[in-house]
Amino acid sequence: MLRFPGIAWYNSRVAVAIGFAEIAAPIVVALLFIAAVSLFREPNRRNFMAVMLAGAGAAYLNGGLGKWEFLFTAVMTYCAYKGLSSYKMIGAGWMLHSGWDVVHHLYGTPIIPFLPLSSFGCAICDPVIALWCFFDAPSFPWPQRLKTERP
Repeated sequence: MLRFPGIAWYNSRVAVAIGFAEIAAPIVVALLFIAAVSLFREPNRRNFMAVMLAGAGAAYLNGGLGKWEFLFTAVMTYCAYKGLSSYKMIGAGWMLHSGWDVVHHLYGTPIIPFLPLSSFGCAICDPVIALWCFFDAPSFPWPQRLKTERP
C-alpha cells in the first residue's frame, strides 16, 4: 500500500489527514489539564494524578490486543500505586501510556472509537503531562486569587 506523508491510516483502509491542529490541540489539552490540576495542593495533586494514571491504564481494555491489554493494565496499576508517593513513577506511567497509544493508533483501534486520531492525539498529550510529572508537577503560575486558601 502506498503511504503519503501527513496521512495517518485508520484500520489500513481509511486515510485521515494529520495537520497542525491534530498536533497542536493535544498539547493545548495537556497544558489545560496541567493548569487545572496545579490548583490542587499537595499531596492531593499527586494522589489525583495517580488515580488518573490508573484510569488511563484501563482505557484500552477491550482494545483488540487480547491478553496484552490485561498485562498493560497491571503494569499501569503498579505505576499508579507507586505514584502515590512518586511523581517520577506517574511520569513513567504516562510515557508507557503514550507508547500504548502509538501501538493502538498503528493497530487501528483508537481510544475513542469514533475519532480515528484520538490515540494519535493521546500519544502527543501524554508526554507533555509526563514531563510535568518528571519535574515534580510544579504549580501553574495562577493569580493568587484563584488559589485556595489553606485552613
